[in-house]
Amino acid sequence: MSKVPADLKYTPTHEWLRIDGDIATLGITDYAQSELGDIVYVDLPTPGRVLAAGDSFCSVESVKTVSEVYAPIAGTVTAVNPALASQSELLNSDPYEGGYLIKMQIADSTAVNALLNADSYKALLG
Repeated sequence: MSKVPADLKYTPTHEWLRIDGDIATLGITDYAQSELGDIVYVDLPTPGRVLAAGDSFCSVESVKTVSEVYAPIAGTVTAVNPALASQSELLNSDPYEGGYLIKMQIADSTAVNALLNADSYKALLG
């Protein structure tokens, strides 16, 4: 069974968000990384990039496939995870902490309300 921390928000496309004021930290879920397999490369966006909800902002390459990661809400990328440049396997081993992808300034905090809570995400996974 995949880990689904209760304090995060989730999307049906297996991204997670940790909200801290008007900053969101984003990554892929434990379920997503397990489906991808061993991750070998992450293509991160440049800080300052403005994202609309639904925009592809990152690609994750595994031994199986390349997958796009989508912005669940609108905002501006404020930071990327520098560790992923040399340690992309952090997405597999620590998807909710050391393997986060980006931090972003949230454009509209009410958009977070439309995301899934942990129980809803667990139900989606079955």
